[in-house]
Amino acid sequence: MALLDTWRNLAYQTEMDNKTANEFWGSYFTQEKAIYEQILADPDTVVKGTVKELADKYGVEVLLMTGFLDGINDSLKTPNPIETMEEDTEVSLDYDKEKLYYNMVACKADWLYELPQWDNLLDEATRKDLYKKQKLSGTIVKGKKIGRNDLCPCGSGKKYKQCCGKNA
Repeated sequence: MALLDTWRNLAYQTEMDNKTANEFWGSYFTQEKAIYEQILADPDTVVKGTVKELADKYGVEVLLMTGFLDGINDSLKTPNPIETMEEDTEVSLDYDKEKLYYNMVACKADWLYELPQWDNLLDEATRKDLYKKQKLSGTIVKGKKIGRNDLCPCGSGKKYKQCCGKNA
């Protein structure tokens, strides 16, 4: 079984009571934050290595590193082969700064997008713009409601109630 399948079974499919789930995710998020603090502190260095080497470098278990790689994959310049990776698979953490920030906002991971390391990577205006852009991407804007006596939008020239609104 590929590492990612094992991680997903552990993290999402295993039956956990609330206390166990809170402990599991609390521990994961703490370790994830520590990894991000390190990679954001030195953005010009592209971190590469096997999954096992990166797990050792950041002091986490291989499965936790797998979860981290799954989370960051959409923000990488070149995605890693996460579906098939094993401990000896070569991976890279060459991330796109703006994409990573945007995706952190999308995940509502305020403990990550509010890290002080972002101050040196993206200026405040860019961060605000990315934050606003992401928040607006989920906003649904409804069009003006058609009144019964308005002209039908189909272009027939009839009132809506006598045309397309007849069966509505």
